[in-house]
Amino acid sequence: MKIALIGITGRVGSRVADELLKRGHQVTGIARNPAEVNEQPGLAVRQGDATVPEGLTPILVGHDAVISATRFVSADAKPLLAAVKNAGVPRLLVVGGAGSLLVAPGKMLIDTPEFPDAYKPEARAGVVFLDTLRQEKVVNWTFLSPSAIFEPGERTANFRVGDDHLLADEEGKSWISMEDYAIALVDEVESPRHSRRRYTVGY
Repeated sequence: MKIALIGITGRVGSRVADELLKRGHQVTGIARNPAEVNEQPGLAVRQGDATVPEGLTPILVGHDAVISATRFVSADAKPLLAAVKNAGVPRLLVVGGAGSLLVAPGKMLIDTPEFPDAYKPEARAGVVFLDTLRQEKVVNWTFLSPSAIFEPGERTANFRVGDDHLLADEEGKSWISMEDYAIALVDEVESPRHSRRRYTVGY
């Protein structure tokens, strides 16, 4: 498949790119500063900005899917959706956040006392982004939320998949490596199971 990846220079985006390339997909990596991306077979790099749809649209044309791995505080869902639709790309997959996951009926993780203040602006922006996607009627979108602790680690391919509720292990720890998250996201690219839905992944 031919996949456009916005935010390839980030910690998650770079790992998603590695997973896509490992599986033989063609990847167009989109970055504000393409010079930061190392050349690899199967990877084409283009300069682009998710907040400028008129510049992004021509880059997205001809792709099977778009993956957005940008920070929510610097990206708005509406311009991105406009670019995807104008380019005629049928699918959008979004690297989500954990803050919007439910920990109790009607209660999100971001609203718990333990949620760090430093992460709240990004998490709140992620909630708005997800709400915007849920109103979208044309693009077939998917939003994948990681677990609460989301850091680089091992690629084990051993994880659980959930829906709107935070996943945690038997000791109450909620975590997933970025490498295993990338596996789950690319699995969804190849075999869609969560069309117009949010889901989550964790150990």
